[in-house]
Amino acid sequence: MIERLYEKLAEVPEIDAVHVVTNHKFADGFAAWARETRGRVPIHVHDDGTTTNEDRLGAIGDVRYTIQQANLAGQDLMIVAGDNLFEFSLADYVTWWRGKPGGSAIAVYNCPDKELVKEYAVVELADDDRVISFEEKPREPKSTLAAIATYIYRAEHAALIQTYLGEGNSADQPGKLVAWLHTRQPVYGYRFPGEWLDIGNHEQLLDADNRWRKREGMPTRATYSLD
Repeated sequence: MIERLYEKLAEVPEIDAVHVVTNHKFADGFAAWARETRGRVPIHVHDDGTTTNEDRLGAIGDVRYTIQQANLAGQDLMIVAGDNLFEFSLADYVTWWRGKPGGSAIAVYNCPDKELVKEYAVVELADDDRVISFEEKPREPKSTLAAIATYIYRAEHAALIQTYLGEGNSADQPGKLVAWLHTRQPVYGYRFPGEWLDIGNHEQLLDADNRWRKREGMPTRATYSLD
């Protein structure tokens, strides 16, 4: 997953470094991967020092931590969660975003299953693609557009993470930052083409693995393994 995401990020000409943040348990593994990976863009692995669910920083807390550790303040940021499996071009996403002056962006997936969309964060977009509502796991979704954890933050909006957390808002679930931000600053939704899968547990990983195996003409399997 991380290799695929790296390749997608490295295709974006504007990206000059990839920063991977993880807890202490997995830091050595990611660091070993980074040392072995050869690509256009350098990789920096950040160990946030946490070891349990009780002391973890949360997804948004980890973003703030990485900004501080890597001195990224004042820069535009692309933030992608590691459990995203998608086909669309991040370079195309950035080109589209360039046409939305003054705004940040979130990628949105038009979910064909009206019941499944209730399990995601659902957004409504105006005619100019600006986010006008953002609701986590709604009982009655206002649209079929599911937000995925693939964001572009303008530098001035990324700076507001400190304000967001300072107000006592949740440091976890990265979509909550967008829910807060879009009522204060323009955020636009990028309707990307192609398939998207959320790889959040073993069952979803097996489903994704079998879908890709079918595409490659390989037999499906009942359990996931790395071989």
